[in-house]
Amino acid sequence: MEFYLRKQYTDGPRLGEIGTPHGTVQTPTFMPVGTKGTVKGLTPEDLKSLGAEIVLANTYHLWLRPGADLIEALGGLHRFMHWDGPLLTDSGGYQVFSLAPTREISEEGVTFQSHLDGSRHSLTPEGVMHIQEALGADIIMCLDECTPYPASREYVQASMERTLRWAHRCKEAKTRQDQALFAIVQGGMSTELRRTCAERLVEMDFAGYALGGLSVGESKEEMMAVTETCLPLLPKDKPRYVMGVGTPEDLVDLVGLGADMFDCVLPTRNARNGMLFTNRGRIIIKNSQHRDEDVPIDEFCTCYTCRYYSRAYLRHLFMANEILAHRLNTIHNLWYFLELMRQMRRAIAADTYKEFRTQFYQQRQVRTGS
Repeated sequence: MEFYLRKQYTDGPRLGEIGTPHGTVQTPTFMPVGTKGTVKGLTPEDLKSLGAEIVLANTYHLWLRPGADLIEALGGLHRFMHWDGPLLTDSGGYQVFSLAPTREISEEGVTFQSHLDGSRHSLTPEGVMHIQEALGADIIMCLDECTPYPASREYVQASMERTLRWAHRCKEAKTRQDQALFAIVQGGMSTELRRTCAERLVEMDFAGYALGGLSVGESKEEMMAVTETCLPLLPKDKPRYVMGVGTPEDLVDLVGLGADMFDCVLPTRNARNGMLFTNRGRIIIKNSQHRDEDVPIDEFCTCYTCRYYSRAYLRHLFMANEILAHRLNTIHNLWYFLELMRQMRRAIAADTYKEFRTQFYQQRQVRTGS
């Protein structure tokens, strides 16, 4: 992997390119989440038509079903899911975090109960590297402990130190040279511990760095304090990835602080639940006010859904529980997120990011009605 920093404001938004064996990613970028090797309801051709350049898949889910060895035997994850662009696989740390009632964390790794059949499994730093090397993604992640919120200072520090030791073991266990390994900064909401973790991971020299343990219940102010502390500590010549974030507002604010990469289930999950994103905010398509609206979701949007379908029709599909509702809503929401990233890249290139951010928030003050 190669990272080219094309433009950098002082401790502000950045414009770059990530070169991988499967293609180039323009940054800042948003990665659609294909948890089980698919972005729900969409084909790889759909994703390309929306402008997606990189997709995220989930190590934990693919390891449990159908199995990393099977995917490797069938030619790797790119071939298995028919996606020939860049892929990133996470380590499964967040999924294990979500299984808190049935997991046990030790120095060796994590033992947990499968959400599929209740069977017991263990993940270690070395095992996570083996799984991700079998899957064959372009960018792979260290195993980390996603610190719960809230947590005591003692727990957060012990968790952060364990994440550092696991990162070292991941780097030692990695064997494939065609994959880039990213480390994950932890430390809860303590800016002091986050600073320590970031500085020590930078000393280990990874291909890229991520901020984990965010969007776990903390306030927007706490999240911003953590990112404002950590991002300037990370190398300027390597990608900076904020994991699991977030809303359009989060993306605009965090790009403004110098973040390069994002992923979140928000656009796809909300699409299936009938919440749609527009330039003026969000709408809930099932609400009765949309029953006879012969207008697109967003008058400024040029996605396939907005070109051909009205709010009234989309509401009808959703209320009738038609599968097409999920697909059309997902196309729109992902287009909105990916187009937002394109707009931010254009603003950075034109030295107008401050003006872009001001206009972005001004538009939201003119509500379309929910």
